[in-house]
Amino acid sequence: MVSNCAREGCQNFVCIGLHKCQNGNMSTESAVQSFRDSYATLRAEIGKVIVGHESIVEGTLIALFAGGNLLLEGVPGLGKTLLVRTLSEVLDLSFNRIQFTPDLMPADILGTNIVMETPGGRREFEFQRGPIFAHLILADEINRATPKTQSALLEAMQEHQVTAGGELRKLIEPFFVMATQNPIDQEGTYPLPEAQLDRFFFKLLVGYPSAEELTEVLTRTTSGVRAEISKVLSHETLIELMGMVREVPVASHVKDYAVRLVLATHPRTDTAAPIATQYLRFGSSPRGGQTLILAGKVRALTQGRFNVSFDDIEAVTAPALRHRLILNFEAEAEGITTDHILAQVLRDVPRDAQAVNA
Repeated sequence: MVSNCAREGCQNFVCIGLHKCQNGNMSTESAVQSFRDSYATLRAEIGKVIVGHESIVEGTLIALFAGGNLLLEGVPGLGKTLLVRTLSEVLDLSFNRIQFTPDLMPADILGTNIVMETPGGRREFEFQRGPIFAHLILADEINRATPKTQSALLEAMQEHQVTAGGELRKLIEPFFVMATQNPIDQEGTYPLPEAQLDRFFFKLLVGYPSAEELTEVLTRTTSGVRAEISKVLSHETLIELMGMVREVPVASHVKDYAVRLVLATHPRTDTAAPIATQYLRFGSSPRGGQTLILAGKVRALTQGRFNVSFDDIEAVTAPALRHRLILNFEAEAEGITTDHILAQVLRDVPRDAQAVNA
């Protein structure tokens, strides 16, 4: 984790646990380079299995390093589940997959008390842990479970703990929920409530591959040769890199820009963008602003910078906020999407705060 160096005689230096502090500039540069190298290594290893989807892989890794949950939405067969499963194979983390179905119950996720017989012949209740007790959880087709079962994830996703078996139980760190859902098959599905959507760091829309990418997919998947991948990032290193993200500074004017973007999505307020008032019922929660800053920090590190720029904030606005906006009837009738609204908000909100009062 990035911190001030405690070495005697060393002042105003920044170092990461993987590097020894020699001087301020070199230490900071080596820390950022270490992050970039880890990021590039992960992308390369995932690329052995996942063809294309560059922005999806990038968004997934940004959510990972920021410690956030991820929602992948796309039609069947686009590799959503494969991406999360591949990520679990290249990380030194425990992994559980939960297939969400209409008959899945909260106890199937969290666990339950079962009767066990002791060596002395007595019977006692013993808590049997559910699959939620792992570092990385794949919630496959999450919208196929009932709202009662979906709500079992709320506490885990936000507070990294669950109340099960009459006790409060902490989850192991780091903890991530990566969920998939199909946007077109609505039969037998239950839309995620806003409270749960808001707990997802990013919502990524997985699209169709290009002709070249599809050709490569067919070549890889019909030849009988399986790509060999290996674990490339240890649990300890991931924790250190996640800590480094929190230490990236954000200038006040960049933070103010993120605040104004969030406030511009609140309809019928003094700060609302015109398109928000026209097409939205509700705007982004404060979690949206937190996501903009954290995601901007990760993106800055992947670009080799130890500071967040306006471009970083703009680049992550759509995946950070698209699932936090609630459309009104007029928007749904006219086919207006939250991505369309966010694109206009980015055009309407100036980077320079002074331009607002000009």
